[in-house]
Amino acid sequence: MHNPPNFVHLHFDKTADQLGDIEKRVLKKAHERKVISTDINAAISAGSSRGERLADGIARVGGSWSFIIAFLLFLVFWCVVNTILLTTNAFDPYPFIFLNLVLSMLAAIQAPIIMMSQNRQAERDRFEAAKDYEVNLKSELEVLSLHQKIDMQVLTELAVVREELAKLSKLVIEKGSI
Repeated sequence: MHNPPNFVHLHFDKTADQLGDIEKRVLKKAHERKVISTDINAAISAGSSRGERLADGIARVGGSWSFIIAFLLFLVFWCVVNTILLTTNAFDPYPFIFLNLVLSMLAAIQAPIIMMSQNRQAERDRFEAAKDYEVNLKSELEVLSLHQKIDMQVLTELAVVREELAKLSKLVIEKGSI
């Protein structure tokens, strides 16, 4: 990438002024021969608050099979205790109105927390896609730059071969006329 404005126009089909911030940053990094990829997990973790990490943890636990099985066992235990073991003094007799209240409150709290985690996951996916685009763009630019260098080397070597061939042809003609 010896001539960046020409390189930009040749490969982006637009002028350097028309490039976006991402393209400019990628071109600068490519020109400086610096790495553009980053550790996405570290970048996301560095910018997350304690509440966001807590929401992610709750969503991770609440969406697992172990939580579903444990909660199912808790519900079965609740029903057995209140129908069979405590037949006379059940603290939540059938139809389990207190259990319904607890489940409603749990769902009311858990749903927004899971949605917060899903929003963070969507944000993470967008960040990851942007980073993938940057890395792919830089890779593409590097490949194009390498092609250009190889083409220039091949053309230089072809010019040398043509000169040598012309010299050899001249020598053959001189030897043939002697």
